Amino acid sequence: MGANPVWADPSELMIDVETPDGKTIAIDDPALMDLLRADIDQKHQLTLRRSERAMTDCRPFSMFSLQSARQLGEETGVPIDKRRFRANVYVDLASGEGFAENQFVGKSLRIGPKVVVTVLERDARCMMITLDPDTTEKTPEILKKVAQAHEGMAGVYGAIMVEGMLHKGDSVELLD
Repeated sequence: MGANPVWADPSELMIDVETPDGKTIAIDDPALMDLLRADIDQKHQLTLRRSERAMTDCRPFSMFSLQSARQLGEETGVPIDKRRFRANVYVDLASGEGFAENQFVGKSLRIGPKVVVTVLERDARCMMITLDPDTTEKTPEILKKVAQAHEGMAGVYGAIMVEGMLHKGDSVELLD
């Protein structure tokens, strides 16, 4: 595609940590380290490090629509928990159609005010989607339906072109 990603400023990727007592502390606040070290034996060291390398597999962006989960549930007669698909972004699409995310392949999306993702391909599924995320009980008819009715694909993969933080409820805008 000839496009180069735009990396986020590290300050845009900073996160807050909520402690068990409900207190919120910035990840780089020395008070967080003090709190984490409180009950550690002095002979042990604790260090927080920020990596500039992705801690994901070859596709750091995967998207799956709630409508696709609903449609698969209707097709199989099995209630579908979206977590079976292990996406890192779940979308509620205005079209209301299952598998509408397939139409984004080859196009770019803006998610929230800054993040831009180019959708590269549909997500080929394996037996992992047969596993219930809470019980690990297998439901093979889900993969069978995906294979027979959807060419073995459910959801899409993408490349992040402009980094930033995503939040629940962010808008999704088709750019091209």
